[in-house]
Amino acid sequence: MASTFTAFGLSPPFFGFNSDKRVHSRSSIRCSATRDSPAAALSLNSVKVNDAVNGISSALAEESKRASSIDTGNGEVKKKKKEEEFHEGKLEPLWDDGYGTETVKDYLDYAKDIIKPDGGPVRWFTPTSCGPHLKDSPILLFLPGMDGLGLGLVLHHKSLGKVFDVRCMHIPTQDRTPFEDLVKWVEETVRAEHASSPKKPIYLVGDSFGGCLALAVAARNPKVDLVLILANPATSFDRSQLQPLLPSLESLPAELHITIPYLLGLVMGDPMKMAAVNIDSLLSPAQYFEQLAGNLVGLLPRLSGLADIIPKETLVWKLKLLKTGAAYANSRLHAVKAEVLILASGKDNMLPSRDEAWRLMSLLQNCKVRYFKDNGHTILLEDGVNLLTYIKCTCTYRRSSKRDYVMDFIPPSASEFKQTLQQNKLFRDYAGPVMLSTNEEGKIVRGLGGVPEEGPVLLVGYHMLMGLELVPLVEEFLSEKQIMVHGIAHPTLFSPHVEGVNKEYSFFDNLRLYGALPVSAANFFKLFKTKSHVLLYPGGAREALHRKGEQYQLFWPDQPEFVRMAARFGATIVPFGVVGEDDIAELVLDYDDLMKIPIWGDHLRKENEKYEEFNVRAGSTGEVANQALYIPALLPKIPGRLYYLFGKPIHTKGKEEMLKDKDKAKELYLEIKSEVESSMSYLLKKREEDPYRSIVDRTVYRALQDPTNQIVPTFEL
Repeated sequence: MASTFTAFGLSPPFFGFNSDKRVHSRSSIRCSATRDSPAAALSLNSVKVNDAVNGISSALAEESKRASSIDTGNGEVKKKKKEEEFHEGKLEPLWDDGYGTETVKDYLDYAKDIIKPDGGPVRWFTPTSCGPHLKDSPILLFLPGMDGLGLGLVLHHKSLGKVFDVRCMHIPTQDRTPFEDLVKWVEETVRAEHASSPKKPIYLVGDSFGGCLALAVAARNPKVDLVLILANPATSFDRSQLQPLLPSLESLPAELHITIPYLLGLVMGDPMKMAAVNIDSLLSPAQYFEQLAGNLVGLLPRLSGLADIIPKETLVWKLKLLKTGAAYANSRLHAVKAEVLILASGKDNMLPSRDEAWRLMSLLQNCKVRYFKDNGHTILLEDGVNLLTYIKCTCTYRRSSKRDYVMDFIPPSASEFKQTLQQNKLFRDYAGPVMLSTNEEGKIVRGLGGVPEEGPVLLVGYHMLMGLELVPLVEEFLSEKQIMVHGIAHPTLFSPHVEGVNKEYSFFDNLRLYGALPVSAANFFKLFKTKSHVLLYPGGAREALHRKGEQYQLFWPDQPEFVRMAARFGATIVPFGVVGEDDIAELVLDYDDLMKIPIWGDHLRKENEKYEEFNVRAGSTGEVANQALYIPALLPKIPGRLYYLFGKPIHTKGKEEMLKDKDKAKELYLEIKSEVESSMSYLLKKREEDPYRSIVDRTVYRALQDPTNQIVPTFEL
């Protein structure tokens, strides 16, 4: 029997309980039960904490009352305000995702309040820190681990709350609902959401024990569009280090139970990684460790609270529930049709999570894995694992039954970009990129000032060996202009063929995170329609994987494939050239050399047969049709520098005649190609005048000037 509460007071202001299937205002607070419980209805003003109702001021609560009314007959909320008022618009590049503003200390502090017995049933709650989400965001149901609190996403509430309708499952400490009843309870919500929005996916994020719940629900509902994200799922409990402890825990004296939280704290997670969540990684070592020590001092005393979160009787019950849940889920894996993403830790002292991830990947029909070798069991509470980042980079985020690479793209946040800059600092120092552009008057200027900010803009240029120019280009557009550049990429980069053996975060994940999408006419159309900045390499894989002696040669198709599409939307075309690959590395073995090597040549040929279905130049003539993929052997050099020159913008607005006149389209196409070649000729000549072309000279300059200054002068314009 369901009971409905219109208020549930908690301190500190953090979250509101609700069971409404279509929550639009974070001040709308209700909860639902699966077992018989006394029906109750409280007014919004009946429970207050420090003049706040569930983390919302009384004034806002009153506004919420005016905005909606409750039909006590059927539990439906009749909205008087338009749904759109509760949603934000699109996210801009470098948006604030709030990652790191809340930590495991907040988890333990919030837990003190949520564990207070209230006699209530299992319920959903929506954290107020999630904030309003984007329009048409899918629902995300968080299924907690052994603690049952539903607070395991505390680090991620703000980021996930922007792009999901987040609801967290709370299992009260004293609750003893059997596993199968919990499955049915979650299933009831899943089926109701599916009936309400059948074309939308439903996300189930299962943490440890919650992973068993998620798999069980998915197995029972194969026709519902589910996306499962499993963090160290407990389906391997039969091989857990904790299982032998079950008999001894039941006979453990009550006075010794106080030691259990500290043991669990060491087994379940890495305190160092938990304490490092909100520390700026760019701090000096002394400052970093000083703040880390302070965080540890604040964190360790709070671990005693685990004794209240998981009392002895509850711990024994939860371990039995884990055993039952793991067996239930494992017996039904064959029936799981859902899309699955597994996050597996390498230092999980509670479960053999790495081996389990590989086992599940071999058994499930549509499963991806990301492996974190240095993280513990409570991976979602540890530093370095931004859940939304991994949802995005694995192309797991979508708002409908099929992923739309343009409309479902979420731009990188400020915290993601900061981490990327740190990871790529060595390469930026190594390559010392120089960015030049040409303004409307034809004058070459430093930086990207000559590139239009208003889209649609099509950047067309030379694809350097192995795409060495990509990272600095995308980073500079974000740093200088806060513009997201979407690279049109080879479809293979979005196929399972590029998945690494170790399943760790890869360069390909980074490309997808920063807006790369597979080449197709539909994606071109949508990018131009949304006035995006698009990066196109007509030479494609043939240019990026060129042979010896072919550097700075363009391998473009004969047909002006992109010109007429750009003219249709009045896009501005910016041709650009880039040089410097011959200053970074020497090509030792190219495709022709590798094919001559016994055994390896046969292996390479077979590998390319797998990629044949992704050959976007099939049917073309000339060298551009040769789309063989391989990894060349490179010999690093004492690095020189990468130089970029973006040419004068070419406006197609008002040139709709090119849509019908193929000759004029071809004329503009050849003009663009010539501009790219001219830009490279200019850079090859001018780099000889650069006093800081060598990394040695740049290093000396930084040492004598400002070591923190990343801008090193170049040749005179």
